Parts: sequence; structure tokens; C-alpha cells
Amino acid sequence: MRDLPDELKFLSSRSAVQSRYEGSLAGKTCVVTGATSGVGLAAARRLAAGGADLVLVARDREKARAVREAIVGAAGVRIDIVLADLSDLDQVRRAAGEILDICPRIDVLVNSAGLHSTTLRRTAAGRELVFCVNHLASFLLTSLLLDRLVGSSPSRIIQVNSEGHRFGGLDPEDLDWKKRHYTGLRGYGASKIAQLLTVKEFSDRLAGTGVTINAMHPGDVRTGIGRNNGILYRAFLHAIVWPFLKDSSISGEAIYWLAGDPGLAKVSGRYFHLTIEETPAPAARDLAMGRKIWELSRELTAPGPEIAR
Repeated sequence: MRDLPDELKFLSSRSAVQSRYEGSLAGKTCVVTGATSGVGLAAARRLAAGGADLVLVARDREKARAVREAIVGAAGVRIDIVLADLSDLDQVRRAAGEILDICPRIDVLVNSAGLHSTTLRRTAAGRELVFCVNHLASFLLTSLLLDRLVGSSPSRIIQVNSEGHRFGGLDPEDLDWKKRHYTGLRGYGASKIAQLLTVKEFSDRLAGTGVTINAMHPGDVRTGIGRNNGILYRAFLHAIVWPFLKDSSISGEAIYWLAGDPGLAKVSGRYFHLTIEETPAPAARDLAMGRKIWELSRELTAPGPEIAR
């Protein structure tokens, strides 16, 4: 059988036998954003089942407490909660400070929080909401925790990305969609392309530090993403789409593999569909665009001194 072209390999990746890691992460500290539902919750459960202590970054205090109670009861690990609305970059900065106060070391950072909006929405600061939550917040949090990750090396950063990056939509001259007609798919795609481009930039700058960074599509799974949209979208999602999706536990297993498998100790700057490595869309491999998005991301988030390249 002929190999599928790169842009269609997700069709085979979704049904391929996935890698697993069954070793222990006892003694490790993992920071997980978006940890109260969907992929983030699946990751938190699996990391804790493997013995890792957790810091859950969440927006809702009561949901985070309920998750902590359930996981501690099942796994007996230490779990701290840091509250932050990732649409507010000042709250991201404050969260990073709290994490640094809590964690003398960080072994794994999982940026899992994500958002999809069918309509154009803006943050209080005027940024397009999806780009801010999906890209700028994870870029800023990662940047602010880098020194601790380097000091804890070997350590790993996992960016929960999406095959949705193939929708396109990234325009560095119009990141906030002031000049173009906004569509939910292209807005989502823009945020995920930007994240993939900066994964490569982070990876290049982290070479030799013992810190790796990789991106992954979490599989075709049931999550809460999109629940912020209208009733018709939610009805379509639950009635038509959800029956064809898998349980998010497969995402947790893939993230656990990325977080712990010894064979990945020096693997960085890659994109995985669960645990199958894929080639991202051409727009996510444009090196000149990557440098431009890196500089724009730094300009928009002001994370402090830049790591050397």
C-alpha cells in the first residue's frame, strides 16, 4: 500500500498501535494546565497514577478541588492548585510566580488548556481570545518557568497541539483578526500553527540544556473544548460528533509516554499524533515565519530575558 501524503497521515495515525510507557514517575513534579476536564484531566490522572506529584493550573477553584480530592484518593500523591484565567496574561504571570514558589523543581510541564470559539471574541486586553489562550498563555508560562525547568533537567515540556493546525489562518500582520473575516476553524488553526512554530524555536534555544519540548495531537477524543459556544454548536457536537470520538484516557496515556519514556530523552522539536510522529503542515515548518512569530509572541507577552539561540 502506498504511503499517505503527510497532510493525510493522521488518518493512519489515529488507528495505529500506540506506544506506552509503564515505568514510574515517582519523585517527579508535573505542572498541568487545563487540568479540570478533557485532555488535561486525563493527563493529570495518568501522571498521578504513575506516582508523580502535580500542580494543577485551573480557572475554577471548586472544580480543581474536586479533581484533587478524586486523584489524591486514588493515587495518594501531592497535588497543589494554582488558579489562573489564561485569557489574562497578568494572571499567567502570577500563576508562574506561585508555581515557582511551590516547586523547587519542575520535571514536566504539560500545556493542555485550550479553547475553540465559533465567533470572534476578544480578551479584556483586546487580544483575539483563542490565540491568547491557546498560544500566548502557554508561550508565556513556558518562558517564565524555563529557568526552573533547566535547573531541574533532564525535564520535558509537552504542548498539547492539534491536527487543527492544518486549518491554517495564521497572519502575523493580523493576529487579532481586525482585517479579516473570522472563522472558528481558521482562528483555532492560527493559534496551533503559532504554537508549533515556537516549539521549534524553543527546541533550538534549549539544545544542550537537558530540556526537551514536543507537541502532540491528543487524538480524536471527547473533551469539553467548544462548550463555550452556542446551543446549536453544543447540540451538534454531542449528538453528531461525540459518538465517533474516543475516551480521553488515550490522551493521558500518550502524554505519560511523552513525559516518561527513556527513549525520548533527547527527542525535541517534534510533533506527534498521540505517540506517532508526523510532519506538521508546511505553514508550521516555515523557519522565517517561526522567527517572526517568536518575536511577536515575546513582544505581546513580555516574558523577560531571552534564552540564547
